[in-house]
Amino acid sequence: MRSRTKTSEKTSEKPATPRKAAIAKLVPAPQTDGDDEADDKQRGGGVQSLGRAFSILEEVARHREGIGLAELSKLVGLHNSTTFHLAKTLVSLGYLRQEKDNKRYRIGRPLFALAASALDEIEMVNVATPVLEELSRETGESSHFAVRMGDAVVVIARTSGPGAFQLTDRVGVVRPAHCTALGKIILASLRPEQLKRFLDRAELKPSTPKSITDVPTLTREIAEVQRSGVAFDDGEFNAEVRCVAVPVTDFTGQVIGALGISGPIWRLSNQALHASAQDVQAAAGRLSVAFGAKNPARKPAAKKV
Repeated sequence: MRSRTKTSEKTSEKPATPRKAAIAKLVPAPQTDGDDEADDKQRGGGVQSLGRAFSILEEVARHREGIGLAELSKLVGLHNSTTFHLAKTLVSLGYLRQEKDNKRYRIGRPLFALAASALDEIEMVNVATPVLEELSRETGESSHFAVRMGDAVVVIARTSGPGAFQLTDRVGVVRPAHCTALGKIILASLRPEQLKRFLDRAELKPSTPKSITDVPTLTREIAEVQRSGVAFDDGEFNAEVRCVAVPVTDFTGQVIGALGISGPIWRLSNQALHASAQDVQAAAGRLSVAFGAKNPARKPAAKKV
């Protein structure tokens, strides 16, 4: 009976990337040659390293001004050298960053990316609502936070001001983009090719006699919004209502929504509307920071009336 000899095939393996190599330091690969007990110990070491790494992340997150190695080691209960090596790995992965001047550790942007990926509309509402409430108290008008929905915008959070005769728009209401301040902000944030496709297919239906219904005028309006960072609606969607809106950004610097206020034209004059733009910008800045923006862009409010 002829015996068959097994031939081992060599497989070409791609070199590990720096990110994968760093992860391997946190989670050692299980040994395949050892017995079960050795394998369990190996896995246990990996779990311990992960636990320590998350302890470091959580502690750094509690110190928004940054934290030094000695203090961090003391708070997580680890030796300085252990903390240093784990923190160094987290820095190489991007989940921590270290200031060059004072060597203090801070949370890195990839951690915001992980958080943002889990941030659904309910969480966005929870984050936005306190900012809207404060803005309504400051301006006396209804405040709104809207996001893009196809060629329109949808209001996902709103609060009423303390004054009488507040607008009664409900959460979830969908508004056209071309004739609302919130919508113009979203249009102004589109890439040139996205905006072109919108203008090619959009039906610019009038809601009031003041609505923009032709592409050249809308194009000029969007260019002005991009320049100033502020959008206005002077009775374009509702003849009795004026609105002002500004963009809200996230940790990537991308516009994720629009924040604005609206009120009746007899109370919110054009002069008052433009004066309120600075309050709206400040609120949008606070909300952008809450969504992870490091330095939210803030352009001066347009002065024209």
